Amino acid sequence: MANIALPQIKAPAINLGGLLKSPFVGVGAAAVLFVGAAFALLQMLGPLDGGGGHARQSLDEVLRAAPPGWREALKPLHGPATPQPDVLRLSERPLAPMAGAGFNGPASPPVRSLAGGALPPAPIAGFFAPGPGGPLPIIAQDGRTPAQAYARPFTSNGRPKIGLVVGGLGLNARATRQAIETLRPEITLSFVVYAEGLQGWIDMARAHGHEVLLEAPLEPLDYPDNDPGPYTLMTDASPPETVKKLEWILSRATGYFGLTNYLGSRFLADDRAYEALASSLRARGLAFVDDGSAVRRGGNLPRATAERVIDDQLSAGAIDQQLLALEAGALQRGQALGSGFAYPVTLETVARWAGEVEQRGYQLAPASALTTRQ
Repeated sequence: MANIALPQIKAPAINLGGLLKSPFVGVGAAAVLFVGAAFALLQMLGPLDGGGGHARQSLDEVLRAAPPGWREALKPLHGPATPQPDVLRLSERPLAPMAGAGFNGPASPPVRSLAGGALPPAPIAGFFAPGPGGPLPIIAQDGRTPAQAYARPFTSNGRPKIGLVVGGLGLNARATRQAIETLRPEITLSFVVYAEGLQGWIDMARAHGHEVLLEAPLEPLDYPDNDPGPYTLMTDASPPETVKKLEWILSRATGYFGLTNYLGSRFLADDRAYEALASSLRARGLAFVDDGSAVRRGGNLPRATAERVIDDQLSAGAIDQQLLALEAGALQRGQALGSGFAYPVTLETVARWAGEVEQRGYQLAPASALTTRQ
């Protein structure tokens, strides 16, 4: 498999104290900020002294295996491009407008995916237009939406459907790669919007067949003690202020079919605040999938709510019990959706479960296949 280089996008300064106190983010953020680059390099390239039996890959080999145009896409922040040992931070794949794309472009081409294989590279022509901070999703001229274009294709086989969203991705390189590379492609992945190299992670996830959500930071009840960062959507903000912050979030990357919430207990309980969010997503043709915090919320857009968080208790046994509860819910109601965070024990337990669940008469489904317009 060709290596996919991850871009270097300078994330805004955030309140790490508040962010790291959130159970959804966990301890991965601090590690990636201070030693993530070196650690990811050691994991991929092996010990620098040549010992340990790890497979090693030189930078030249990585460059030769890179997709066409990758070298030309290098955008160093300071001075000319120079080789660096950390291949995860070499490039920023540009999101230049595609020929004929945008508001006045032709009807978008068919969206196809190999069965069980890679999803189409993003952005797809006709589903984005230039925004103040980068490309923004739009509804195509033929009426199709980004929620449809970027979702993983799914055909029901009549069995009870189970979906799972694994989130908190993009801050810890090792956990993010493990989720992308070891989880079944039917499992939906959600990414922290502040993650450095966000577009590259999304590209890698889609290349492995995963559909993607962005995590919108929303005001929790204990704000500011628990601060989701500078672009948190606030309950008392005016609708234009909410839209402005939301456009920054949406322009951070492309290739996602919708948003999910990061925190947001206060925001999602407020009618006015939620309607500002829902109306903006509806106008852009995006879905909203929540972790259970917005179970009674509609908004006339594709919606799904996780009925349980599978890793409230961090043990393999407890997670297994939650997954069995999801199976029971799917058997009773025809479908069930769960959510979890990219803790090592969660990733290992989910990978094992996902490889077995269909043998018990269920169908693993992407979260988009469980959405309904509410």
